[in-house]
Amino acid sequence: MLEKVGFIGLGAIGTPMARHVAQAFDTVVWNRTTAKAGAFAQDHGATAAATPRELVAACAVVITCLPTSQEVAAVIAAAGDAWHPGQLLIDATSGDPAGSRGNAATLAKRGVAFVDAPVSGGVSGAERGKLTVMLGGPEANVERARRYVAPYAGKIEHVGPVGAGHALKAINNALLALNIVAAGEGLAALVKLGVPAQRAVDVINASSGRSNVTENLIPERVITRAWPRTFSAALLDKDLGVALAVLEDAGVQSEIYPAVKRFYAEARKVLDAGADHVEVIKRVEVAAGGEIR
Repeated sequence: MLEKVGFIGLGAIGTPMARHVAQAFDTVVWNRTTAKAGAFAQDHGATAAATPRELVAACAVVITCLPTSQEVAAVIAAAGDAWHPGQLLIDATSGDPAGSRGNAATLAKRGVAFVDAPVSGGVSGAERGKLTVMLGGPEANVERARRYVAPYAGKIEHVGPVGAGHALKAINNALLALNIVAAGEGLAALVKLGVPAQRAVDVINASSGRSNVTENLIPERVITRAWPRTFSAALLDKDLGVALAVLEDAGVQSEIYPAVKRFYAEARKVLDAGADHVEVIKRVEVAAGGEIR
């Protein structure tokens, strides 16, 4: 065991990530739902902290996995003067670059290093310890962070300065959203023209139009009508907003990204609050007048 590592945020993807961390380090966890942190600690040999302040005071390294950069800022503030020089905060949240830079600046005043470290690979990747981790920050901080993200990582990349990891994650997720909408609309048309959905994706997946959406998401979730809930449409919609801000900050004009953002915002109005990100295809099916089968 090495120095104590704190893990904040035991959500759908945070829980398996924290489990891998607890297998490698002496781990302290905190979650807004106290019972969840207590159960995790009991099951995985970790310690449950009563507050973010208690966790920060006990740990040399803290990993956050929260919904947005605003929640990370709130945790930083809640810990107050428990932060001390030499600590490192690794932010695995799907945050926004501006929020990351602000959080890094706040922590720097206390001598605490910050690395943004969003992940890709979903719950299944987290369960297997095979997530892709995108690190943003100075070289020295990133090199220090590598050993702490390694337990849940299959690929670790230093992608740029603070905020770069969150920028790349947002663009990645925007491309996921774009592929979901584009594949859904295309397949809806093919089915109406008499092409069975599975046959269509088999051909697409052997051709140049293939993507993770056609190779995995549509066959496993749409054609089967299974619709598992692993990553919410609300969170992907949030990531689309971050991606638009990234493009704006870079001075890049786009027609496609805003259109996909509008689609997700409209689709969420007709889906329930817990809808999965792939369930927006149901809106495509309603508009087309038939299911993708």
